[in-house]
Amino acid sequence: MNKITILTLFPESFEFLKTYGVIGKAISKGLLELEFVNIRDFSNDKHNHVDDTVYGGAAGMLMKPKPLYDALMSVKKTNSKVAYMSATGRVLDQKLAINLADIEHLILICGHYEGIDARIINHYVDYEISIGDYVLTGGEIPAMVLIDSMSRFIDGVVGKEESLKTDSHYNTLLQQDEYTKPRNFNGYFVPHELVSGDHKKIAAWNKKSAIEKTKKVRPDLYEKFLREENENGLN
Repeated sequence: MNKITILTLFPESFEFLKTYGVIGKAISKGLLELEFVNIRDFSNDKHNHVDDTVYGGAAGMLMKPKPLYDALMSVKKTNSKVAYMSATGRVLDQKLAINLADIEHLILICGHYEGIDARIINHYVDYEISIGDYVLTGGEIPAMVLIDSMSRFIDGVVGKEESLKTDSHYNTLLQQDEYTKPRNFNGYFVPHELVSGDHKKIAAWNKKSAIEKTKKVRPDLYEKFLREENENGLN
């Protein structure tokens, strides 16, 4: 079983995950455990303050190291890995999500205000992770995105492994266009290859659609795909 511990100032914001879609099913099956720790519970301030001004005169407030360290040490084990959700971190992608799913106990730190003291990041964090090149008011929403993306790759969470392999970003290309009934919707028809019953034609159409969609929507990934194809051809 995988366990994810979230250190946050707003533990109540994660409650819906316990019954949300695939994550809720994984929890009910005993494949995933979520634990929430309120960082304020470790404040040594009578007003439960966990932030202070920044040295050097920078604007805003910063989360203090001591309450965060104490919260971290209260749950950290020898098999634990620690990730800090940060706008300056490595951008989350499918490969990283897959790697994180192999971690038995992952601890997520959700910052707030201007972030957290750098001594926590530099000495107690294994991964600094961003969900994109923009800034949010806290780490809670990014943590939810990370949990959702990685939990799908925990053994037994998604019933059919093949469905994961057709996801966008699993193999560089985006997912192909997909259709359901009716075959004719407002004069737009499902491609005949998909209703032909010929598995080779369907596979070829899926590959072509994935390439065309990637070229149109994400030209950067399309260029990466072409480079990979060229390298494979040379090997």
